[in-house]
Amino acid sequence: MTAILKNFIGGEWVDGSGVTKNINPSNTNDLVGEYAKADKAQTEKAIAAAKAAFPAWARSTPQERYDALNKVSLEIIARKEELGRLLAREEGKTLPEGIGEVARAGQIFAFFAGEALRLTGEKGASVRPGLDVELTREPVGVVGMITPWNFPIAIPAWKIAPALCYGNTVVFKPAELVPGSAHALSEIITRSGIPAGVFNLVVGSGSVVGQTLLEHPDVAAISFTGSVQTGRKIAQACVLSNPMKKFQLEMGGKNPLVVLDDADLKLAVEVAVNGAYFSTGQRCTASSRLIVTEGIHDRFVAAMTERLKGLTVDDALKAGVHIGPVVDQSQLDQDLRYIKIGQDEGAKLAWGGELLKRETPGHYLQPAMFTEANNNMRIAREEIFGPVATVIRAKNYEEALAISNDTEFGLASGICTSSLKYASHYKRNSESGMVMVNLPTAGVDYHVPFGGRKGSSYGAREQGSYAREFYTTVKTAYTYPG
Repeated sequence: MTAILKNFIGGEWVDGSGVTKNINPSNTNDLVGEYAKADKAQTEKAIAAAKAAFPAWARSTPQERYDALNKVSLEIIARKEELGRLLAREEGKTLPEGIGEVARAGQIFAFFAGEALRLTGEKGASVRPGLDVELTREPVGVVGMITPWNFPIAIPAWKIAPALCYGNTVVFKPAELVPGSAHALSEIITRSGIPAGVFNLVVGSGSVVGQTLLEHPDVAAISFTGSVQTGRKIAQACVLSNPMKKFQLEMGGKNPLVVLDDADLKLAVEVAVNGAYFSTGQRCTASSRLIVTEGIHDRFVAAMTERLKGLTVDDALKAGVHIGPVVDQSQLDQDLRYIKIGQDEGAKLAWGGELLKRETPGHYLQPAMFTEANNNMRIAREEIFGPVATVIRAKNYEEALAISNDTEFGLASGICTSSLKYASHYKRNSESGMVMVNLPTAGVDYHVPFGGRKGSSYGAREQGSYAREFYTTVKTAYTYPG
């Protein structure tokens, strides 16, 4: 019998009211683990524990926070191969990608350990004589965190680490699909020396655990990464709650990669393949729209087709695999629906899109590339979140830029060109939060801001020193010395 791994509430591991099963998408006969599901009452208990722990943690010293976060970082990095294997097994990323994600989580905790020592305020002169003015940052309170399945340790890390760094307490709800990495990270955090109640883990459904976090008056802020539809519901709930909650939303993307005639063809193909298809295309920063100018279009499509033919799709834990399985049957069904939609819309399925069989039963899908598409098609406007990319022909740079910006999303964008003129113009005029030149749209540093515009993001940026904008509130104090 597999032991049921528990939730962590108020400094104790506790049983749940049900069980969620964690299935390996590379081998659906492989049960990764069973995890206790929290109900509303347990979520409320976690919120109460976080509220009770907040006053003391909010006034803890920078050294205490540094020591705790640094300890978490050191253990994550020391165990990156083990944790990376767990991540690859439960989510379907290839093993190198899984190890890389775990290493990034460790780096994030290390960064925010340092930030705990760097938090400063300001002292200024008042416009009134004889007064002192001080500006300080204080934690916001209990933060509810709702994270997605596609980065099961990195995204929790870049929410939890700054929250703790700035003196907040946490109630963490990971995606039910990938509880293994969340549980492993939580175990490490519990050994960091933070007081009971400062960090709490509650695995469960959005309709129960998530809704309780949204409705509870003692939750001061919500940090969410997920779909646009859910993000809008969260925004509405936070605005209507009493008291109103601070909220931060990272949502979808339909990211463009512009390839100009003067681009290095080999580099452009590698950038496109990495950005569109690695991690099985299950990244909000994936470049799912490949906007290619006429002079290079046909050569680009031919080279992409050859490159895609050489990619290995198989068990995420096997050596030499480029692309693992789709995360689960529901996501696979969605990918297949969009492939049919693209064909019905009149786009040409130039390569892939077939279900694949491997040694073990899994959700294997051949990477799909559409050509002869336009930017009005659903496959060019709606986020598919799978290994599916659409090539759109553009007459010139000006049209490519216009197509690039013609989307409700604005997370990441990219351009492949050897022209400094066009690269500089694109960086200034692309309507996205992050712009890449001759680099994949997916792949960012952990010490600088992450986030987008339009329907992709709302609220303060995540990561880097800019994270303090969400996890702190500014106080202005006036003093008359007398």
